Amino acid sequence: MRHIAIIGSGPAGYYTAEAAQKHWGDDAKIDIFDMLPVPYGLIRTGVAPDHQSIKGVSRRFEKTNLNDNVRFVGNVTVGDDVSIGDLQSLYHSVILATGAPRDRELGLPGEDLANVFGSAAFVGWYNGHPHFADLAPDLTGKHAVVIGMGNVALDVARILAKTPREFAGADIVQHALDALEASNIETVTIIGRRGPHQIMMTPKELGELMNLDRASPYVDPKDLPDEADDAILEPGLRKSVTHLRNFAAIPTNIHGETPITIEFDMFASPTSFHGDGGVHEVEVEETKVEAGRAIGTGKTYRIRADLVVSCIGYRTSPIPDVPFDDRMGRFANDEGRILPGLYCVGWARRGPSGTIGTNRPDGYAIIDRIIEDFESGALGTARKSGREGFDAMATERGLDIVTFRDWKKIEEAEEAAARDGAPREKFVDVASMIAAKD
Repeated sequence: MRHIAIIGSGPAGYYTAEAAQKHWGDDAKIDIFDMLPVPYGLIRTGVAPDHQSIKGVSRRFEKTNLNDNVRFVGNVTVGDDVSIGDLQSLYHSVILATGAPRDRELGLPGEDLANVFGSAAFVGWYNGHPHFADLAPDLTGKHAVVIGMGNVALDVARILAKTPREFAGADIVQHALDALEASNIETVTIIGRRGPHQIMMTPKELGELMNLDRASPYVDPKDLPDEADDAILEPGLRKSVTHLRNFAAIPTNIHGETPITIEFDMFASPTSFHGDGGVHEVEVEETKVEAGRAIGTGKTYRIRADLVVSCIGYRTSPIPDVPFDDRMGRFANDEGRILPGLYCVGWARRGPSGTIGTNRPDGYAIIDRIIEDFESGALGTARKSGREGFDAMATERGLDIVTFRDWKKIEEAEEAAARDGAPREKFVDVASMIAAKD
């Protein structure tokens, strides 16, 4: 019997469990751990609440969990409740699929001013992550600045611009919906260091900005390269740039007819934040792109900002006794191998890159490497107690484990509490989740 522990119940964790189950079947027992009492990681707390079709991948993960040899073990924090050494003594292989839940910092003066947030915190706030539910951003000002040129920046800008009616069918949590309904924001400025040909925004997400009830997108035509230069772009990026060209062609009178404008400020690199207690301005330096890199020109200007959300990337959280690559913000590894019997997968292995689907081949690949290590004898021949050993340890330590059956009770309670048209009303604190399953 192979005993496998996977730390993290997001896409990387579940795709890895799926691969292990397909290979070993009943000859393996796979435990999927999570610090929260609820599964699915960023599917639940990272994917935008108005993108329910993307969240539908959780149904595939549920099928994996319905196999008797796969178990969800929620409400267990590795590093606090149990150590990596504890798990390695119980399981043949321990796989870290913890993602990258920490914001990458800008490291700029004024970053600690009130109402300056990283996207992990801000997205976690409107998605009901227990760690960020009490964030309470101040939306009474008129000007929001979003830093970054990827889909997360688009998500944040879109959420800030939507009306309550446009959240029909979304699982945005009520405290965020109430705050957004009372918001005074009139301008959302998206800042990017480089230009249209270097954006990481995908066509579908950009296209959504054309269909907002009370907002219109704006691109300065001077920021666009010659249209003939688009021919060298790969098709997806070419479509995205076409959207930017369409935004630039919107008549100026249209912007006067919509209460909110979403402005793209390209070739602009933030250098500092300014305000008295809370942020009021962002200073940026004009840039130019040389060989794909943003180079500062020395020319600066300021943008009004009553709220700032930085969407520049994420970092994995270190775990005691696990080698960590601080420069890359991920576990130190060689193609997923960290130490004998200890592995990593997904963002914990490669950093925050790729889509949800990218984690599937990554999960299958790490199981292939574990198979190689079993067959080569690199994992040794010692018998492990696996699930039974962990349960005994959990009982001894008084851990309140949440199983998948418990999670289904939590889910049922969330669905019962949903407002009209919404799929669920998430619990936003651990105590409420635990109470719902008892």
